[in-house]
Amino acid sequence: MRLVVFKESDEKARIGELASDGNTVFPLDIHGEIESEGILVALDEAGAERRLVRTTEETSLDQVTLLAPIPRPRRNIFCVGKNYHAHVKEMARSGYDTSVTAEAPPECPIIFSKLPESVIGSGQPIVQDASVSVETDYEAELAIIIGRGGCNIAKAHALEHIWGYTAINDVTARDVQKRHKQWLLGKSLDTFCPMGPYFVTSDSLDITDARISCWVNGELRQRASTAQMIFDVATLIATISNGITLLPGDIIATGTPSGVGAGFHPPRWLVPGDTVKIEISGIGILENTVSARS
Repeated sequence: MRLVVFKESDEKARIGELASDGNTVFPLDIHGEIESEGILVALDEAGAERRLVRTTEETSLDQVTLLAPIPRPRRNIFCVGKNYHAHVKEMARSGYDTSVTAEAPPECPIIFSKLPESVIGSGQPIVQDASVSVETDYEAELAIIIGRGGCNIAKAHALEHIWGYTAINDVTARDVQKRHKQWLLGKSLDTFCPMGPYFVTSDSLDITDARISCWVNGELRQRASTAQMIFDVATLIATISNGITLLPGDIIATGTPSGVGAGFHPPRWLVPGDTVKIEISGIGILENTVSARS
């Protein structure tokens, strides 16, 4: 099942199921404010049985405005660094990540976060504030949406806690990241977490071999499979929940493959006017254009 969060004109946000033709949306019978507790109600109501019920309405996808699958996450987005071997090597060579000094893969998952206010939907602009950063990078990633919370989740049962998946662009201010020698600030600038355009239930995607691709202005920059992850999804959930209670609606971005702008020589940063398109097989295409802060 592919779902969208959308608005019609100036109405409140709603959740809908995307029809198989990819052009029609069927609003779902969900109560509550979607931008706050409503999406969590949907997660809780669905449970393992996916009890998501269509209303009798339908609307055309081109008549609505798509929002991020979870427009305002309840807390920071959990992110994973260095989860593809080739990306470990490119960042070690780039000089833009002071957390690595060698090309060896990490022994344990590297976890950081992005603030909820950085989230935007597909089609919304990534805003580059030149007074803060001019070295803006892209990172295509598969994201997990937690449906059933828990603490100290065993790896063997980790996948049972997933409600669904979506795509994320982990946009990064590399100069801020390098200057502060940590990741939160450079990852959390306003608009630096495009998400969507759709999210799918966990039974709709084979995460053992989901294809991730990223284009900048039509040029293919990243292409990989989740089969190439250093730490698989179950390991990530078990690691993050070790002593931390995961909650319904929590988001985990699982890391990016090689091909980011910092990995080129010289680096190839995003500039105003650039368009970044990310596609994950079975989910859809997340597309955003970079604009300058006025």
